[in-house]
Amino acid sequence: MKEIKEVIVVEGKTDTAVLQQLFHVKTIETQGLQLSDKTLELIVSTSKVKDIIVLTDPDYPGKKIRQQIQDAVPTCKHAFVERKDAIGKKKLGIAEARKEAIIEALENVVQFDSSKESITWKEFLSLDIIGNTKRRESVYQTFNLGQGNVKTLFKRLNMVGITKEDIVNQVGE
Repeated sequence: MKEIKEVIVVEGKTDTAVLQQLFHVKTIETQGLQLSDKTLELIVSTSKVKDIIVLTDPDYPGKKIRQQIQDAVPTCKHAFVERKDAIGKKKLGIAEARKEAIIEALENVVQFDSSKESITWKEFLSLDIIGNTKRRESVYQTFNLGQGNVKTLFKRLNMVGITKEDIVNQVGE
């Protein structure tokens, strides 16, 4: 079983159980959307000695938790499981995700850096992403950036240093 050196932040104990079936890993659980100040402090203090990977559910609460952690620990890494891969019988989440999707997400972590500008708005507009949901989703998927709207995609492309040329080479014109 592969060991993951980083500490993974998940939403609940079932997420931890699934991860521990796949890897030797340590987790911090946020207890869902109720990310307490105490838990956030634990994440911040842990980040000073170990890298943090955020792996939250691909839904609104998961995005909100991810943003809170990113704001508190700008150096954290992110792993994204696509919504289509995280749908169970009655729930959506990491615990319901396909095992292969979780493994792939953790093999393709990204780290955001808001000080970068690798693609300008003009270049972004020229890529025919606005109004083209299929193309937008393809870019999100190709670069393992999760999901979101056009503005979020533009922001994340810059935060991970992806250029117009990278997009053209990977996704096409």
